[in-house]
Amino acid sequence: MGVDLGELFTKEPCAFEDFGNRIIVLDAHNILHQFLSSIRQRDGTPLKDSQGRITSHLSGLLYRTAHMVEAQIRPVYVFDGQPHPLKARTIQQRRQRKEQAEREWKEALERGDLETAKTKAQQTSRVTSDIIEQSKQLLAVLGIPFFQAPSEGEAQASSMVQKGDAYAVGSQDFDCLLFGAPLLVRNLTSSEKRKLPNKQAYTSVHPERIHLESGLQKLEISREQLVDIALLVGTDFNDGVRGFGPKKSLKLLKEKGSLEQALDDLPEPRLSSNDIETLRTIFLKPAVSTTYCLQWEKIDTDAAIRLLCDEFQFSKDRVKPVLEHFSSLHQTTHQKNLFEF
Repeated sequence: MGVDLGELFTKEPCAFEDFGNRIIVLDAHNILHQFLSSIRQRDGTPLKDSQGRITSHLSGLLYRTAHMVEAQIRPVYVFDGQPHPLKARTIQQRRQRKEQAEREWKEALERGDLETAKTKAQQTSRVTSDIIEQSKQLLAVLGIPFFQAPSEGEAQASSMVQKGDAYAVGSQDFDCLLFGAPLLVRNLTSSEKRKLPNKQAYTSVHPERIHLESGLQKLEISREQLVDIALLVGTDFNDGVRGFGPKKSLKLLKEKGSLEQALDDLPEPRLSSNDIETLRTIFLKPAVSTTYCLQWEKIDTDAAIRLLCDEFQFSKDRVKPVLEHFSSLHQTTHQKNLFEF
């Protein structure tokens, strides 16, 4: 998902406590996909209730959001709206890859290869309309603000930080930098440990922040040139140019100045000037809303228990202590004006 520009930017290690009393806008689709991929059993099966409904996303939302709230972070979730027409091909390709991963998951289970089975299972995750609706229901009863973007959630979140309505975007995707997010925070909703591939060992995972402006200054490029680099590498909206990774693309753009000036140096098939301008506009002038409410409401504990425990069969003994964190969020939030954080 998104463009991997990580090797171009300095990632500054940080701690949850660094974001206390800060508003963080979270890319809901990205985070739900993360929960669905990572919160699984040993054989790769996601968490489910007795009716076979997946509950990994609800578990992730509850416990990881509570973790943020415990650190006095003010989370806001932004959901994707209507995808851009140019994203249709990427969506279809992802669907095909998931179908292939499902076949390979079953094959791995049949031969008893649980390591491969779980890896392949993680690649089958789908953020369905039911999962989105259930997630919104949970956030509503927890008192956590959320809303739907006109199009890309990352673009909306980035716009809110640009306007000063939030401190940072929380996402794993570097696309937020293309959309102009001044500050990107990664790993806020990740588990604190991650299993190393093909090893019975784990590595620690900590939050990290990436500053757009200082990163661009270090690279000696503009945001417009960063977008051109992404178009060479390939985005959710175009395939990119064969053989061009981030570093090679950076070198070319610094030599030529813009993608139009570099067209003669690229192999066929080439992007046209019209294609380039259309793709640039997606990132530089995205569809965003200026109408949203950042208000943390009082948790409806009874409704949360009905949803999680009665409807989806979570353990009340485990859920009730977690819900207490959200009560403190409401009390603390209302001690200050929203923009005094």
